[in-house]
Amino acid sequence: HTSEYFNTAGRTVKTGLTASVIVSQWTWAATLLQSSNVAWQYGVSGPFWYASGATIQVLLFGILAIEVKRRARTAHTVCEMVLARWGTAAHISFIIFCFLTNIIVTSMLLLGGAATVNALTGMDLNLASFLIPWGVILYTAAGGLKATFLASYIHTAIIFIVLVVCVYTVYVKTSSTDAIYNGLETVRSMPEALCQTIFSNNGTTAATFFEQGKYSCGPVTDNKDGSYLTMISGGGLKFGIINIVGNFGTVFVDQSYWQSAIAAKPASTHKGYLLGGLVWFTIPFALATSLGLAAVAFQLPISSSEAGSGLVPPAVATHLFGKFGAVMMAVMLFMAITSTGSAEGIAVSSLVAYDIYKTYINPQADGNRILLVSKIVIVVFGASMGGLSVALHGMGLNLGWVYCFMGTAIGSAVVPLWNMLMWKDANAIGAIAGVWGGMILGMVTWICYAQAQSGEVTVDTLGVLEPNLAGNIVAIASSGIIHVAFSLVKPQNYDFKSMGEIQMLEDDQRGLDEAEYTLLDEAKSWIQRWGWGFTILMVVVWPVLSLPAGVFTRDYWAFWVFISIAWAFIASAVIIWLPLWESRDSFIGVCRAITGWPKEAAKETGV
Repeated sequence: HTSEYFNTAGRTVKTGLTASVIVSQWTWAATLLQSSNVAWQYGVSGPFWYASGATIQVLLFGILAIEVKRRARTAHTVCEMVLARWGTAAHISFIIFCFLTNIIVTSMLLLGGAATVNALTGMDLNLASFLIPWGVILYTAAGGLKATFLASYIHTAIIFIVLVVCVYTVYVKTSSTDAIYNGLETVRSMPEALCQTIFSNNGTTAATFFEQGKYSCGPVTDNKDGSYLTMISGGGLKFGIINIVGNFGTVFVDQSYWQSAIAAKPASTHKGYLLGGLVWFTIPFALATSLGLAAVAFQLPISSSEAGSGLVPPAVATHLFGKFGAVMMAVMLFMAITSTGSAEGIAVSSLVAYDIYKTYINPQADGNRILLVSKIVIVVFGASMGGLSVALHGMGLNLGWVYCFMGTAIGSAVVPLWNMLMWKDANAIGAIAGVWGGMILGMVTWICYAQAQSGEVTVDTLGVLEPNLAGNIVAIASSGIIHVAFSLVKPQNYDFKSMGEIQMLEDDQRGLDEAEYTLLDEAKSWIQRWGWGFTILMVVVWPVLSLPAGVFTRDYWAFWVFISIAWAFIASAVIIWLPLWESRDSFIGVCRAITGWPKEAAKETGV
């Protein structure tokens, strides 16, 4: 490997593999676990808002991905672009926010993963937190970004196979839409006395362990008629807004997404992100619509703290499949953790190698030294993240808590990074003031709201929806207002020239053929049209059209489930088949080399 290839995969990755990698990177432990938690809490609105609220960022990032190809085709990291445009102070600020994003994402992987491994196998939480990263570290350090991409394809394929099995089992084989519908309607009409009897050690209210709000039994607070089968859900909508803001942060401020944009072929970039977003949608939507709602309909004894730790899918899978279900969930989760974890490891290594080591420690570093630093950082980062996970467990934080908090911490970097590529007048002072000012205002709002609402500031009161909603909105909105205000007062009028002159360490011209870049204006128009179109469809048109339904009828619910099943099967077929089809020449070449079949014979037979 050259250092260029290790960190950019030669900038030649095609549409199918780009989409597969986006799906893989975006499939966190939270995608599989937290999505079913919100289904368990809020009903059908939970999976929808999780899926749509975290799909639109990938769709819109496709616009930035095209701009990277137009403005900074030789870049390795997003922070290199910040340095080229806004200078050292902004560079250091955004390095901090990028690292914070990588740490938050990785900690969520380990929090959810360790809790699930503990529940399924009994392994100690702290030991699981330290062991899980090593599966990622070894092949990532050895193979770099291309190895990560190829492994991500395999992981994505396995995740979709398990997804299809789960959805089919819940709604076709073991149960049915009618059975789940009846179960959910029965649960919402249960009086507290009956819930106490169900959640009891001996079937009597005297021995009950039921607490209102701790178990999913009885009507849902803030849902129309207390039903699980409605999109008119106050809690679901609040979570949806938190989800949208937080995930803008974890896409736009995560170097791994910029790295995928840099690695993609110019002609594949925009299509890969759009396809990846649409395929990814089905994972939380279909999985949580099946497993999350089945947990309520079957009245499994899952507490709110267990659900918050991500234990709804393993509980339902074990209920449906026995030990095989536990193994299936463990494999699916391991695939999600390793693929996202490897992307985060490569992202951190690139930031350290190019933005810290090359920029501030050893400006004369050559490609070999950068390659060595990248590999060392991957090992150190992966090993140290286990310690962070243990610390978070010790503080009493779980997956759901960190998920709702993340937008308050990193949402303030979203608008400045968008402006960096999309607005020539955005200036450095506004970016620095916006990113730090937005974070501080968001944090203060979050803490003050918790104090005003609950009368105290604790881990539990800070984890409630409303303080997180306020903190998330203030962080992203105030940051945007600050940056725009500063930039209007003193516009930069940037020509993007310095961004296009970012230095390459080796003369590795793969993926930089000028002919590849001639259609980028057309690609930009295409991704803007389709990216914004699908965004409006998913967060405005679809939920608005579902409101007149009120509480779903049996037929409306059956149609809703049909959409989730159809989307799951079609997405699975596309994401597994397309990368194989695009790489068919490579497969044929390998087979030809193994069998000794000459090229001339292949041409004569039309292969």
